[in-house]
Amino acid sequence: MRGFDQLARREAPKLLEKVTGLPVRVEEAPNRKRGVEGPDFALRAGDYTFLVEVKSSSAAGPVDLAVQHLKKLLPKGRKNTIPLLVVPYMGNTGWAKCLEADVSWLDLSGNARIKAPGLIIGLQVYPNRFKGKGRPSTAFAPKSSRVARWLLLHPQAPVTQREIARSTGLGEGFVSRIVARLSEEGYVVRMGADGEGEGDGTGFGGGSAPGAGEGDGSGDGHSRSLPLRVRDPALLLGAWREAYDFSKHQIIAGHIAARSSEQLLHDLTRAFSKGKIPYAVTGLAGASLYSRFAQYRLVTVYVSAFPEDEFLKKIGFRAEEQGANVWLVIPNDEGVFAGSQEREGIRCVSPLQVYLDLKGHPERAAEAAAELRHEFLNLVNHA
Repeated sequence: MRGFDQLARREAPKLLEKVTGLPVRVEEAPNRKRGVEGPDFALRAGDYTFLVEVKSSSAAGPVDLAVQHLKKLLPKGRKNTIPLLVVPYMGNTGWAKCLEADVSWLDLSGNARIKAPGLIIGLQVYPNRFKGKGRPSTAFAPKSSRVARWLLLHPQAPVTQREIARSTGLGEGFVSRIVARLSEEGYVVRMGADGEGEGDGTGFGGGSAPGAGEGDGSGDGHSRSLPLRVRDPALLLGAWREAYDFSKHQIIAGHIAARSSEQLLHDLTRAFSKGKIPYAVTGLAGASLYSRFAQYRLVTVYVSAFPEDEFLKKIGFRAEEQGANVWLVIPNDEGVFAGSQEREGIRCVSPLQVYLDLKGHPERAAEAAAELRHEFLNLVNHA
């Protein structure tokens, strides 16, 4: 963070001057309010003073923390004092969060949305110049996401890292690394002895958390023993959905002749059950079983392994992309089956997993996702 903070202090004045057309200079940050840490620095542009908060990520968690902090910094009655969030590149989720909170932002890729008395600027045309090479470190990688999934399936229960490890089948060191990342980005908080969350959600990451990849790791024993909880379940869910990519699973598209999609769903899942093939329905068919949202054409089913050719022949499955009405999906991690439920005698992945998977589906998937979230994923903010 220190390196990016220095870069932001050097580059932000030039970029703000470019987008506003006003001369800009760096000023010392105003004295902090009692109990509230001050901004990282301030920028003077004409008659405006921008109180700058720097974040090295525009993920939902860091942006939410920055927005809350900037709101606390605003002096009453000073309309020309503007909170300004500076990030490397503003993604869609962070952009929406700032828009909702009416907080101005500037990214070091050259984009900005700034709103002040007599000044409105909207510029989002430049690509991300900070896009890293290779595989990014994330708490939402296939195996890593078991932690977020377990927390979202149990959002009201404070839990220790050891309990998460035991419940998800992950090593304690691996869970420690993922929790450190989630804590650093403001998605989880540690609980004190009195049951209250400690700090502002940046938690026990110890500054720059280690990369949350797919390897093992180690963590501080004392930290692992403290219970933790999700700071804002809806925020964590939104960040995960933004990072989620259904196409990373192995998808075999095909066609099975059937009079209707409902008949296809029941015949197919009955065949899986008789063949003792572990399965769980997702996508629009899953959404329909949970919320009776709407008719659907595509039936999507997770299977633990690709069925034998003899079984596929027996059910009349013909692999084809064009005109497919069935997707058989081999998951990139078995965690997708966590929280599965029986609905009308059919095994479905959890509503949480259906919601994520709908991001990669055609037809009326966006409407189905919104309905499912409203009905089953009305997560409470525990902050």
